[in-house]
Order: sequence, then C-alpha cells, then structure tokens
Amino acid sequence: MTATQGGEAGARGHILVVDDELSMREYLELLLQREGYAVTSVAGVKAACDLLALDGVDLVISDLKLGTGSGLDVLRAARARPGSPEVVLITAYGTPAAAVGAMREGAYDYICKPFDNEELRLLVQKALEKRTLRQENTGLRARLFPGLDGAVGQSARMQAVWSLVEKVASGRSTVLVTGESGTGKELVARAIHMRGSRAARPFLPFNCAALNEGTLESELFGHVKGAFTGATHDRSGLLVAAGDGTVMLDEVGEMPLATQVKLLRVLQERKVKPVGSAAEIPFQARVIAATNRRLEAEVKAGRFREDLFYRLNVITVELPPLRERSGDISLLAGYFLSRMAEELGRPGLRFAPETLALLERYPFPGNVRQLQNMVERAATLSDSDLLGPSTLPPAVRGDAEPVARASEGAEPGLGAGFNLERHLDDSERRYLLAAMKQAGGVKTRAAELLGLSFRSFRYRLAKHGLTDDLEPGAPSDA
Repeated sequence: MTATQGGEAGARGHILVVDDELSMREYLELLLQREGYAVTSVAGVKAACDLLALDGVDLVISDLKLGTGSGLDVLRAARARPGSPEVVLITAYGTPAAAVGAMREGAYDYICKPFDNEELRLLVQKALEKRTLRQENTGLRARLFPGLDGAVGQSARMQAVWSLVEKVASGRSTVLVTGESGTGKELVARAIHMRGSRAARPFLPFNCAALNEGTLESELFGHVKGAFTGATHDRSGLLVAAGDGTVMLDEVGEMPLATQVKLLRVLQERKVKPVGSAAEIPFQARVIAATNRRLEAEVKAGRFREDLFYRLNVITVELPPLRERSGDISLLAGYFLSRMAEELGRPGLRFAPETLALLERYPFPGNVRQLQNMVERAATLSDSDLLGPSTLPPAVRGDAEPVARASEGAEPGLGAGFNLERHLDDSERRYLLAAMKQAGGVKTRAAELLGLSFRSFRYRLAKHGLTDDLEPGAPSDA
C-alpha cells in the first residue's frame, strides 16, 4: 500500500486507486497527485476494503479485474459505507458490458483502456463534484431538521410536527396522519418508523383506494389456497408480513365500510383471519393510517365508522398545507433543486431571485409534491444553470389561470337563462383538464393536484366524459 499526498493535496479530495499492476498504480498516482489530490493505492480487494473501513475516501478508481478478485467487490464495499465514496471502474478496451452492469449497482461511471488523461481528469472532477453535492444535500437536511433525513421545513408549524414525530416514534400506539394531498404524509409515517425501535424492520405502505374490496382484504389480511379463483397458494397479508415493522394504511378514508368492520376487529384483537380461513393469526406490526379527508365529517356522513375512527385516532399528526407555511418554500425548492442537480450531474443549477419570489407567492394547491414537480420540470428543461421565471409553468408566472376569476367585489352576471349547475360543471371540467395537462396526463398525479382521491377523480372524469383518448398518448394511470 502506498500513499501520496502533498501540501494542500487533501483539500481536493482523497482518491483510492485499486489495481493489481504496479505500473498502472504508479501512473495513476502521479497523474492524480499533479492535479492536487491525495492518493492512496493498493493492489487487491482486501486491502481496499480495509482502507474503506477507515473512512476518509472520497473516490475509488478500481480496475474491474484484480487478479483473483473483482472491482465489483470493491464497489460493493464502498456502497456499504455510510456516505459512500463514488466509484469509477477501469475496464479493458472493447469490453465495457460488465462495467455498465456495475453502474446499475451504483458505480458512478467507467473508463476504457487505453484512456486519455484529460478524459480521466474530467471524470474524476465530475465524480467528486457529485459527492460534494450529495454531502451538502445531507448537511442541509440535517441542519433544517436534525435526525430526520428528507424532512425539510423550519416553520413553527413543521417544527411542531417533527417534535410530535419524535415523541410518538418509540411507542406502538396507532397514529393517524392527516393533511391535504401532497403535504408529505408518507414522509411523516416513514419518519415515525425510522426514529423508533422498528427502524430495521420493514415499512410497508399500502393505498386503500387502489383496490376493490376483495383484493384489499386479501392484501391486508392474507388468503389461503383455494379461497377464490387464482388463489393457488397460501399468502400472508401485509400485517403479518411486516413482522415487527410498520404498515401504513394510506387513503384509509377510501376503505369500503365492510372492510372497515373487519379492520376494526383486527386492530382490537391484534389478529388477522386470512380470506377463506377459519384460523386467526396474531401480528406485531405497528399501524399508521393516513388520509386527506376530514374523518369526523366522513363519520357524520355515514361513510366512515365512528368506532374505527376512534381506534385509529389515538395520536393525530396534522400536516399543514404549503400555503400556510410559505416560509418553507425557498428551503424546499433549494432542497429539491440540489437533488436534481446531483441526479443530472449539473452542480451549478440555481434559482434566479425573481424565480424564488414567484414560487413564494404561489398558493400551491398540490402542496409539496407540486413544488417538487415544478422544480424537476424547471431543472430538466432549462438549457441554462440559472433557472429564471420562464422555467416555471404559466400559472405560477401569472401569465394564465386555468379558470377565469371574477375581479374582487364584482358580481357575476345573473339573469334570464343563467344556470348555476351548468356553470359549476364548466368550472369543474376546466379544473380537471388543467390538472391533467399539468400532470402530463398522469391521473394519480392530477388527482393529487386537486386534493381528490383517485377514486373521486376518476368518477369526475367519467362524469364529464373525459375519457382516456381525450389526450392521445397520455398515460391513463399512475
């Protein structure tokens, strides 16, 4: 093992070179040292893994073939480390197929022998830029809310939410997470799971609105062979399969009444009865329910069982809509843009001040998810690293509105021939079309933008005759 470092060499990054040919190791050491990097070189997999275990490596450059070992072993060891270094693989000329497969396992890139020095310099620079961006990303998340990866928000409302998450994470009580579509209910459920003793166990999210009654019960409670057509073997439901983990029942307000009765008994008894079976099976999983509906109103309307509501509503975590915490918009936009910059390999991506100002004034009916989609769209379509107002949708810029609004204080024109129902239907239809356009034809995303369940959104499309062939080529589902 040799190490080469001079003066400020470590400031640019520490590179581990792995190659069983001494001449290649010495060549790469000299080349990279001249560029100002700290370089350590080793000949085999074991020495590389030993060094990676000590941390402090920013980039690994490894030959794919290492005598009796493989660069893939080095890659896997690097990926297993917290804050894993980027990995570039060197492969023989004309045989890049294995290296491409390694990229699917997480390698940053590969380079073929013989390679050009400038090509290698650029590849090293880009790989280290990506790592720096990833580290800054992690630091931003930790600074905005220590201990909850992916949670961004420093407003008083969100700090109260995350404080409650910390308190309930260690218990086993059922938690009900409420909030409009796109506010981050699954993120909160995952945070509760990850902050508690169940973090190493499975987290299984399940959408209660996505399946019919029979399939819903089979997925949750399991079934036995022969219970219905196609049941060719016994199958454990999610509540049992999760073990000591967590099951998230998303859109629980959409669950059919008959299934609600069975779920209530399951939660009370902590046992499930698989479809077609007379035997009951105990389960240990924690249950977290989520809904964008006001379940109290659903109970009054007879669409949700009161006893199940009280069983689920042991602890409630209510997420505020983004319009009520506009101070978090710039932070969230910066967080999403840093992720896109890393994904696209464009570390220079940034917002123009006027772009952030427009975002901060927009009400975001689709909440955080809508903001994330806007940032992704802007970063992907922009030719420049500076994202100006033109990268935002027209509605955000104020160039157009999906529905014409009457000016404040002005009364609508009423008179002979006016029909309120028709006007309401026209407005609803325009909103549906606008949401479908903004969501690129993806119905589940359009439903989220409007704050509707998928089932309700699909019903309204049918009501207005907006069939799948309305927008040729658009996807009809999620």
